[in-house]
Amino acid sequence: MANSVSNKVQVSTVRTLRSRTTGKTEFPPENSDAEEKVNILMQNSKIKGKGVKTEKKLHLKNELLDCNKVPLKTASMCKLEIPEVPQNASIYPRKRRQPKVKENKISKIKKEIKVENSENQVVADIEDSAWEPPNWKLVLDNILKMRKMYVAPVDSLGCEECPEEGATPEVFRYQTLISVMLSSQTRDQVTYAATQRLIEHGLNVDNILKTPDEKIGELIYPAGFWKSKIKYIKQTTQILKEKYNGDIPRTLKELCELPGVGPKMANIVMSVAWNDTVGIAVDTHVHRISNRLGWVKKPTKDPEQTRKALESWLPKELWKDVSLHLVGLGQTVCKPIKPNCQNCLNVHLCPTGRGNKK
Repeated sequence: MANSVSNKVQVSTVRTLRSRTTGKTEFPPENSDAEEKVNILMQNSKIKGKGVKTEKKLHLKNELLDCNKVPLKTASMCKLEIPEVPQNASIYPRKRRQPKVKENKISKIKKEIKVENSENQVVADIEDSAWEPPNWKLVLDNILKMRKMYVAPVDSLGCEECPEEGATPEVFRYQTLISVMLSSQTRDQVTYAATQRLIEHGLNVDNILKTPDEKIGELIYPAGFWKSKIKYIKQTTQILKEKYNGDIPRTLKELCELPGVGPKMANIVMSVAWNDTVGIAVDTHVHRISNRLGWVKKPTKDPEQTRKALESWLPKELWKDVSLHLVGLGQTVCKPIKPNCQNCLNVHLCPTGRGNKK
């Protein structure tokens, strides 16, 4: 009877100590006496929690001391059985499912604004593609009439007139490219004269590569930026010899990669040398007149912006001729300073002309 009571008391004591211990529990060694075992168990019961009441502790101590014959449970007997973990089980803790965060009003408003802006951009793109200046056909007809009334330098001295007659296709294309390179920041009269001097000297790839820079400078002077153009002509000619077998590039992109060649020059060369109009050649005259006529939806800052604006609405079959017409008009009527608006047939259709007439 005493043994059963003692076992029950020991089991209840161990359970009580386990439930009240949060840290590492200290168990009595195997060879310790009853008094030492009791003291250790009492200390463990005070690690955390309120502990057992004093009267209960005394009663427990007396019962344990009376049962010397019954061995007290030690560390080896009190070890918990830990279940084995399967080999294929994950050693990482399971991730908790994150709660869905409700969107606040500000984020919803931002998304709505973003969607609205994207929709507005699509609508704006459609409007830009459908936009065209009012009465542009009538304005163009009047320009053609004025071009017949006034003879411009570009009509007889332009880059199209510079190459020599009877030249081979490769030489014709090369001479066209060189004349276009000379025309930058240079009047047509000067460009034509410089090209003719080069032709008399021998304007072909092999001969230019053999010609000293000083001689080329004498031949092209007084073209604008003639010193820089000597370097560009020599570098470009060398590239044509090594990369294109003495001919010029066939695409607009490759032409723009040549030293001293920009988009306007490349478009002229493609149109004249290859008879392939891929874009509008916009110089200072075309840039100025397009803004004066309102042929751009909003004012443009440079010729490249003007080119893109014109190509967005002007029919492609007019790209080749419109540049020549506007250049001639700029040289005769619509000049940079003091345009002759009184004698312009578009004075009532041109926003600038109406303003100057007042």
